[in-house]
Amino acid sequence: MTELEKKIKAKIPGEDTGIEIKHSLCAICSPGHHCGVDCYVKGGEIIRVEGTPEHPYNHGRLCTKGSALRNYIYREDRIRTPLRRVGERGEGRFEPISWDEAYRIIAEKLNQVKETYSPHSVAFFSGYCKWYRPIFHRFAHVFGSVNFGTDDSTCSASKVIADKVTAGCGAGPDMGHANTFLGWNYDGYYSAHLSVAGVQKLRERGGKVIIIDIRDTPASRNLADIFLKINPGTDGALALGMAKLIIDNGWADLEYIEKYTYGFDQYKELADQYPLDRVSKITGLDPGLIYEAAKLYATNGPACTNYSASALVHHINGFNSHRAILCLSALTGNFDRAGGNVPNPPTYLHKPAGFKVREHAFRSDRYPKDGERIGARRFPLWNAQFDEFQAMDLLRQLEEGTPYPVKAIFAMGMNAKMFPETDKLLAAMKDKLDFFVDTDMFMTMTAKYADIVLPACSSVERGELKAYQGGYLTFTKPVIPPLYESKSDVDILCGLARVMDLDDPYLKAGYEASADWMIDGCGLTVADLKASDLPVKVPAAKWPVKPGNCLENGFKTATGKFEFYSTAIASIDPAFGLNPLPDYRDSLEDQNDPETKEKYPFYLCTGARLAHAIHSRAHETPWLRSIRPDPTCEIHREDARRLGIREGDRVSLSSPYGEIFMKAKLTGKTKPGVILTLHGYTEANVNELIGRNHVDPYSGFPGFKGMRCNIRKCQEVEE
Repeated sequence: MTELEKKIKAKIPGEDTGIEIKHSLCAICSPGHHCGVDCYVKGGEIIRVEGTPEHPYNHGRLCTKGSALRNYIYREDRIRTPLRRVGERGEGRFEPISWDEAYRIIAEKLNQVKETYSPHSVAFFSGYCKWYRPIFHRFAHVFGSVNFGTDDSTCSASKVIADKVTAGCGAGPDMGHANTFLGWNYDGYYSAHLSVAGVQKLRERGGKVIIIDIRDTPASRNLADIFLKINPGTDGALALGMAKLIIDNGWADLEYIEKYTYGFDQYKELADQYPLDRVSKITGLDPGLIYEAAKLYATNGPACTNYSASALVHHINGFNSHRAILCLSALTGNFDRAGGNVPNPPTYLHKPAGFKVREHAFRSDRYPKDGERIGARRFPLWNAQFDEFQAMDLLRQLEEGTPYPVKAIFAMGMNAKMFPETDKLLAAMKDKLDFFVDTDMFMTMTAKYADIVLPACSSVERGELKAYQGGYLTFTKPVIPPLYESKSDVDILCGLARVMDLDDPYLKAGYEASADWMIDGCGLTVADLKASDLPVKVPAAKWPVKPGNCLENGFKTATGKFEFYSTAIASIDPAFGLNPLPDYRDSLEDQNDPETKEKYPFYLCTGARLAHAIHSRAHETPWLRSIRPDPTCEIHREDARRLGIREGDRVSLSSPYGEIFMKAKLTGKTKPGVILTLHGYTEANVNELIGRNHVDPYSGFPGFKGMRCNIRKCQEVEE
């Protein structure tokens, strides 16, 4: 082997090897991350992916998903051309068509529904990725529909709304100045891996760490001074119990409470209902450990808290549980103070970066003057506080056709597996829709129900506007051209806007014109950003975000204060039964009748996080699937021994709503009586076990992490 051949085999860049390094980002995860990647390109093909050492966000680090980016991009099931359905919906039989033909059909069908019914009878829905959402949101409104929805219906929006009606904004942990870190549902090793370094630095300077979770995790083992292994769905009771301890022992910051909060007396009365013995019984925690955690958090300040975007709010009591935890920050005077939780308003696509752009105005300034969003009547708090339809009411409206029929869905990355009772949603889409178009990189279960399927390209095949903490903006450049006949999501939308002759100059002009409008005022243009291979520091950026703005200028609530008692919730019709105080209720309260408890004695908690998975996006990527080839459910060894279940046995997992089959994984990390599962598998879709009406009445979020179930060996089922 020659020296050149050795260098090529080692993938060493250079003119002699023909290998070039090009910068981009990994978009497999949520927009809160999107790590910088170095793509090694030879002959128009990516042959290697590494983290970008100079990138201001990940500094060269990649998780397992990012490391598998090449394997993800070149999957065999990429959609290669626009497709038209030729079989029944769901059969997955299509024929290739041209882009011109696809645009013509889509324009004709959407306009037909608009004219026959109304523009609101067309629902626009976005799943992953999220980078194109401002364009898609505007597209829906320019078309005339109020119905733009996303996976926010089951993702971070419940937390966002809870923050908004309590404090007027969200707030992130200021670990750099904290003495105590409270990691509620925190495991950075499995999710948000870059945060672990901050917790480690806090420990190195003598700080203390409290971790609260339902299972032993790398974070609980490696980081925690106090670990509270809580019963699933009881977090709100623990927060209220900690509040009572803090108040009764004189650890509360009374001066802060008097000056900056509203509704403390009512909140104290609520907390008084949760003495230590009651909280211990509900949560399954040792009373002494609860006491020590509350004392450490309240007295070893400043103390900051990590709030999970999903884990907590995926219970039917999750909204108020989050509010109860958030209230601890104000109770101890840690909200909007250095070392506590500092308000960090998002800059672009949920990401705080220390400067403002006009994303919200771009999305909303063409909002139709009339129209009722899907879910508006069922979830009035959501409707009042969030600018999307609540997709958890889509199935009902499809089936019932009230208050008006939904007859078409234009989707990008729609994942039916994120909905409870997935099979019923797909059946309704099959029977009730006049037209369904889906855009995706891969032929998914959902795409098989579409009339038209459009091929999207990946993050390394397009340019993308992105903001990063630290005050950075970037506009990436394609590393390779779009594979096959795929296009970027935004190019698809702008191309369709031109075909439909939508009345909007930005949609017709394309992505860069829209991006330039949104970042106008930042001191940079898209051209400036494209001139750099790396993110550029925004001149007007203020980072890190300084604490004290809410305390000095007032909170963005009706009272101008942090609201233990939410005036926004109090304004909702009392008939909905929403409590302005962060009360606690049983996460299985709708399943506690004796017959259901006897038939389904286990507590099912779905959506467990692992480093190699993100919902269903990575399950079909060969490298990542090889880490855990089979859909599995974790069962405690004591329960498995009692039921005669061994490691790797095929088991039936059932609930009042359905049955799936998985392989058993025996564990001692959870508590007995708890079944823990991953999600997003087509062949074992655990959301078939979740009832459509098993939802949080405040947010509409399904109780993915709290459902009664039963588990049996398949041999018993077959017999």
